[in-house]
Amino acid sequence: MEYISVMQFAEKFGISERTARNYCASGKIEGAFLTGKTWNVPADAVLPQRGAAKKKVSPLLKALREQKDSRLKGGIYHRTQIDLTYNSNHIEGSRLTHDQTRYIFETNTIGITDETVNVDDIVETVNHFRCIDYIIDHAEEPVTEALVKQLHLLLKTGTSDSRKDWFAVGDYKRLANEVGGQETCPPKEVHQQVKALLGFYNRNKRKKLEDILDFHVRFEQIHPFQDGNGRVGRLLMFKECLANGIVPFIITDDLKLFYYRGLREWGHINGFLTDTCLTAQDQYKSLLDYFKITYK
Repeated sequence: MEYISVMQFAEKFGISERTARNYCASGKIEGAFLTGKTWNVPADAVLPQRGAAKKKVSPLLKALREQKDSRLKGGIYHRTQIDLTYNSNHIEGSRLTHDQTRYIFETNTIGITDETVNVDDIVETVNHFRCIDYIIDHAEEPVTEALVKQLHLLLKTGTSDSRKDWFAVGDYKRLANEVGGQETCPPKEVHQQVKALLGFYNRNKRKKLEDILDFHVRFEQIHPFQDGNGRVGRLLMFKECLANGIVPFIITDDLKLFYYRGLREWGHINGFLTDTCLTAQDQYKSLLDYFKITYK
C-alpha cells in the first residue's frame, strides 16, 4: 500500500496539519500508523466526517453515482457525460460532433467518418469522460490543489501535449501564456495565487452560485495550466454545484460568446455571466424534469 505524509493529507483535503494529526491520533483515519514521530497515512484514506455535519446527498448526485456505478444507459448520467464533454471540448476547438462524442461514450469506438479526425480530440473526449466520473465520486470533497491537478492529469494524459518536454501534465504551467489576448499569471506565481484563491474560496463552507462563478472567473484569470484551463474550470463549476445543492449547468455552443463576454466583464457587470449560467441551468433543469429528478 502507498502512504503519504500528514502534510500531504492535509493539503489534499484543505485542512490544517494539526487537524490531520488529531485525526490520526484519535484513530479516525483507518490504517494510519506512526514510525517514530511521523504518521504514515494511506494514500487512499478519506476525510473523516464530523458527526451530524455530514451533508445530505442531493437527488441528482445520488442518481449520477448510482447510474455511473451501474453503467445505466439513457439516464441523466449518460446524457450529462455526452453533453458536458461535447460542449466543453467544442468550446476549446474540438471538431468531433455531438453524435461522434455519443458514439465514443456508448461504444468506445469512433464510428465511420469521411472526415479526418484529430487523435487528440478522441483522447481528450475519453479523458473528459473520466474527469466527469472523478468529480461525481469526489463531489463533496473541498477544492484543493491536488484535486485540481488530478483533473488536469486525467484530461491531458496520452495527448500529444503530454509528449512535449515543456508541457507539464497534472502540474502548473512552465511557460507564460495568455487568454483572449490578456496576460495571465506568470508561471512562478501560479502556486501562490492558486493557494490564495482556494484559501479564500474554501472559507465559506456553503457556497452560492455567485461564489462559484467568482471562483471560476478568478481561476481562469490565473490560467494555471499550459492548456486545459477552461475544461478544468468548467468541471470544477459542475462539481461545486453538485457539492452545494445547486443545479449544475453546461455551457452550450449557442451560449459560448455570451459566456466569454461574462468572463471578460465579471467585476464590472456580473449579470452577463450570471444570466448566461442561469440560462444554461434552465436547460439542465429541463433534463432533470424529463428524468423526474427533484431539485430546489
